[in-house]
Amino acid sequence: MTTLAQLINPHPDDALAIGAPGRDWMSYGGLKSLTQSVRTALRNAGIGAQDRVAIVLPNGPEMAAAFVTVAQSATTAPLNPAYKEDEFAFYLEDLKVRAIIVEAGYNGPALAAANRFGLTVMELTATEPAGMFTLSAPEANAAADTEPTEDDVALILHTSGTTSRPKIVPLSQSNVAASAENIRTSLSLTSEDCCLNVMPLFHIHGLVAAVSASLSAGASISCAPGFDALKFFGWLKEVDPTWYTAVPTMHQAILARAPRNAEIIENARLRFLRSSSASLPGPVMTQLAETFGAPVVEAYGMTEAAHQMCCNPIEPGRQKPSAVGLPAGPEVRIAHEIENRLVEGIGEISISGPNVTLGYEGNPEANEKNFFEAEGKRWFRTGDQGAFDDEGYLSLTGRLKEIINRGGEKVSPLEVDGILSDHPAVGQCVTFAIPHDKLGEEIGAAVVLKDGHDATDRDIRDFAAEQLAAFKVPRKILILDEIPKGATGKLQRIGLAEKLGLG
Repeated sequence: MTTLAQLINPHPDDALAIGAPGRDWMSYGGLKSLTQSVRTALRNAGIGAQDRVAIVLPNGPEMAAAFVTVAQSATTAPLNPAYKEDEFAFYLEDLKVRAIIVEAGYNGPALAAANRFGLTVMELTATEPAGMFTLSAPEANAAADTEPTEDDVALILHTSGTTSRPKIVPLSQSNVAASAENIRTSLSLTSEDCCLNVMPLFHIHGLVAAVSASLSAGASISCAPGFDALKFFGWLKEVDPTWYTAVPTMHQAILARAPRNAEIIENARLRFLRSSSASLPGPVMTQLAETFGAPVVEAYGMTEAAHQMCCNPIEPGRQKPSAVGLPAGPEVRIAHEIENRLVEGIGEISISGPNVTLGYEGNPEANEKNFFEAEGKRWFRTGDQGAFDDEGYLSLTGRLKEIINRGGEKVSPLEVDGILSDHPAVGQCVTFAIPHDKLGEEIGAAVVLKDGHDATDRDIRDFAAEQLAAFKVPRKILILDEIPKGATGKLQRIGLAEKLGLG
């Protein structure tokens, strides 16, 4: 299967596809019908198979359905609805967007930015069941009614751009389809499965791991209006999913509220929990598995791979805490960090396969730096450092640019995170570099304590000193009510010292 349409079309029309807490389900037949009506609306608005359509909608079933249907007719560019006008303007211009989809009656910053460039504005009106909608747009010269090919771009996103201008990642129909199939296989998804999605749907994790992989299996997906730890267990009870996927900070927030929701957990039919987009501390994986009585499957993904690269096995007992799993789709190898060759041992994780983007758009310098040829294949450098163990499981040392260089001693922030997470009072933590006038960088850590637990920074530092070499022990530990996070809920190390006034 090489396009999104080929993933979805074989499934029975009466099977449940997209839903939401408190709403009726859209069937696969309804989704196929909606796809045709969306194509008609796009073509009548002058939008062809290679044109780019920004989608600015709240999280939920309409956002999921808009992505899936538009991606079968044009190129989707989902954007974070929380952006300000200048941010929207940057992304709309950088992505060369032709049209934008917003809710009917919307008058926010995305519309103001779209009007700067004279974009076609398409208004979405939600109907019933969940995910069903109509699109309206000004009349235009109709575009040719052609279907995208496997080589056409289905999804275009920016990298996070935490240290430089964000890079544009085009993902073809075949990239997205291959990744969805890889995830379906890794998780043994079938038409009997139901996913509860709490991930933002402007991000590759939710779009491919939750939505596309579910639809490739003929399974159903219930789309919550974003993550809310206070509402999660109510959704768990109502939707009765077989799995959910989230980032570690979400899992930790769920764990914190688990004791008061023991009855719901006892009655849940979750067959596994999935974690991705950041490293899951080993103790958190263990706690989750014990709390829910189901395996916790950590996966390793990134935008340039249309999400998944590695995944822990789904079979109970085969998950390795602090490992991101076995290669799960693309070929995964270790490359020399400077020279363009593959090596054994520790180095830069590199991937090759049908789910991997062919290259950044309009950025030959980044392509020269991040792609290389070896052993007759094209490899992408992930920017992550890691190594395989004797059983073939991959463990990450950290982002190469996040490795802390303390006076020449290289420290993995992930290793320190793992130790601090073992402290009985620590609920969340992130280790990061603090600028230092003599050493270059010193080690800092931000910590959030579990409800009802007390600990001082000295207590936590002494705990770490019992298990880490002296040069790896954080010199500064800040105990916070909340650690600053990115738009997708991930903890961000780069720039954290400055955000916390430690620059």
